[in-house]
Amino acid sequence: MALARAKRLPPLHLSLNVPTRPAVQEPPSRQQANPPLAGPQSASTPLARSSQFRLADFDRLAVLGRGNGGTVYKVRHRETCALYALKVLHQGDAAATEADILGRTASPFVVRCHSVLPAGSGDVALLLELADGGSLDAVRRRRGAFAEAALAEVAAQALSGLAYLHARRIVHLDVKPANLLATAAGEVKVADFGIARVLSRAGDLCTSYVGTAAYMSPERFDPDAHGGHYDPCGADVWSLGVTVLELLMGRYPLLPAGQQPNWAALMCAICFGEPPALPDGAASPELRSFIAACLQKDYRRRASVAELLAHPFVAERDVLASRRSLQQLVAEV
Repeated sequence: MALARAKRLPPLHLSLNVPTRPAVQEPPSRQQANPPLAGPQSASTPLARSSQFRLADFDRLAVLGRGNGGTVYKVRHRETCALYALKVLHQGDAAATEADILGRTASPFVVRCHSVLPAGSGDVALLLELADGGSLDAVRRRRGAFAEAALAEVAAQALSGLAYLHARRIVHLDVKPANLLATAAGEVKVADFGIARVLSRAGDLCTSYVGTAAYMSPERFDPDAHGGHYDPCGADVWSLGVTVLELLMGRYPLLPAGQQPNWAALMCAICFGEPPALPDGAASPELRSFIAACLQKDYRRRASVAELLAHPFVAERDVLASRRSLQQLVAEV
């Protein structure tokens, strides 16, 4: 049965080794740690700023990452010497979707897009803020498991980003350490909207099963059991829970150490397995409760983003200590 279902589903990204991605923005203050789901911010949208830049104004300094959708470069603006990330997307629906979504957003918890530029041959280039810390996946590979205080800050800021997106009917559908960017100032931003969706109405269900299989929720792996659709906001919460657990353990958590993440193994682990038992002292009761609230297999029992922002692991953290802990992890050895 598993093999038959695998043939019906579109190809999934099974690799856990995803190139790092960029970001950078002013950090939220202590009072803004859990912002309300407000309306659009005062900053203009990227599309309104597009005319300020031309592709010829930038020198490419290095390749930051490559993927199926395109390439990310570190670039420098010749006139101002300011550094940015330039994401060149190949022509297609995914490029148009990502450009459209980033054109709708202006949040300190979402990677900022300064401009959308034509790149020739139908390609599109997104001029993004540059994250000096790279992705959380890169930080984990460089520094190992995260301290719990740093994890609380990661969870708080990632949830704030998801709250902002979900309030605007944008669902990410590919939350994972490689798509959360960090800065040396201790900021975390949601990035890479290549498979994101804009819902017609709040509360709409989703039918897209494209994504990174290792971070998919059970209902995305087993569509037939859920009427062929799922709650995409709940799917983002599951992915964040796997991400937090991975950063805590220092490796992908739902398979035994060293096991290759093939489709069948991931389906069994995600749909039928249980999260790994953490040793005594490995996590506080608050962190254990937070992870359990994210990783409910029944999406109807899974916590919402708003509930997780109010969870003691996030809401009762020492914001300054958590930020310092994250800064120490992101800093180069």
